[in-house]
Amino acid sequence: MEHYDEYIFLYLSAAQGGVGDCGAAWQPCLSFYRQTVGNMLEWAWPDGVPPLLEECPGQSFQTWRLLQHLKSSLQVEGDVLLEPYLLSWDQLLKFMDSLGTMVSFFSQKVNQKVTLIRELSLKHRFGHAWCSPSGSVPQVYHSVRSMVEAELKEGVVSFSWRTESGCRTLLRLHRSLLWLKLMLEGLSEGPDSDGHLRTPGELSRDAYRVALAPHHPWVLRQAAEMLFLALPDRQHFLQLVCVQNQSEATPILRIIIRALTLVHERTQRILAEHEMLELP
Repeated sequence: MEHYDEYIFLYLSAAQGGVGDCGAAWQPCLSFYRQTVGNMLEWAWPDGVPPLLEECPGQSFQTWRLLQHLKSSLQVEGDVLLEPYLLSWDQLLKFMDSLGTMVSFFSQKVNQKVTLIRELSLKHRFGHAWCSPSGSVPQVYHSVRSMVEAELKEGVVSFSWRTESGCRTLLRLHRSLLWLKLMLEGLSEGPDSDGHLRTPGELSRDAYRVALAPHHPWVLRQAAEMLFLALPDRQHFLQLVCVQNQSEATPILRIIIRALTLVHERTQRILAEHEMLELP
């Protein structure tokens, strides 16, 4: 397949032409994933009438878009659809990039993992379409479960050494999702008994120690601790979700946390079923 990379490039170029505001370069616009904001909020908000979410002008990260993709990823019972899952990460990357250049190290690593899964999907699709007379391509990277089962069957996942498998890459994204969820949980909390609000740097550091630090070498852990000291203040985070104060932010953040939790829990179950929570 001497022109293999060229075909992938042409496919990406064609897909980008129809993306519009969908945010994905690997697939055409996902019109069947579109939901009304009201429906999304009813799904994510378990305790009565949710607050109103609207387009937040002047910024790339949009809460309603994130919720749209998270909900779409859960449309199949007991599974997580990969395409909207990765579109959710596109929004989360915009959120991370809005925190300044000090977070760029983490966001670049996350972006590499999102890109790798998309590349694996394209390579699998083109490889099978090239070899199959019928042109019928199995949907290996359609969902987390289909990817896990197919990669295990094809022997591309190793439990002893590192591989560039979708499963191993997804596990790293899964851990990062937990870090973001824990950080947002802290931001959703009000002041303590002494009236003190913990800083985003403190919250991010503590979330990192739970979700990511156990899997990182000592040098990276030390660098991360320094990075969190340079995070913006709480007001900057409030602006990202388009609110002015903590009382307005708390219900919005709880919506996001609820959606992230549902996706994380379902992914966790699938990985645990196949003993993939500690892939090297």
